[in-house]
Order: sequence, then structure tokens, then C-alpha cells
Amino acid sequence: MSTLNLKPNIEDPDGFYADLIGAHEGLSDAESAALNARLVLLFANHIGDRDILRKAIKAASNPGKET
Repeated sequence: MSTLNLKPNIEDPDGFYADLIGAHEGLSDAESAALNARLVLLFANHIGDRDILRKAIKAASNPGKET
């Protein structure tokens, strides 16, 4: 069984956040939502493990609770 890593794991998280927010600058709400959807699909494809993806969905749906 695969384990979902919920611990900080991004090098330069503040820089990543700035990049993410910057990508949304000037977009309408619909364009921003579409960008987020494309990012989710790209990240999911990169992860590729359905068990991990299910756990990530569960974790995102129930923030603050262990999966």
C-alpha cells in the first residue's frame, strides 16, 4: 500500500506559492479555475498512483484529518 506524504516536501515553498499566484494574475475566475483544473490533472498524471491519488482526494476533502 502506498503512503501519501502530508509532510512539507517542497523546496522553497514560498517561491512555489509566488509562482502559483503569479500564474493566476490577470485571469478571470473561470480562467483561474481552468488553470487549477489543468494543474490538478498534470500533477495527478505525474503521481500516477491511483491509491495515492485517492488518498490525496480524501485528504483534501477532509482537511486536518489523517488519511
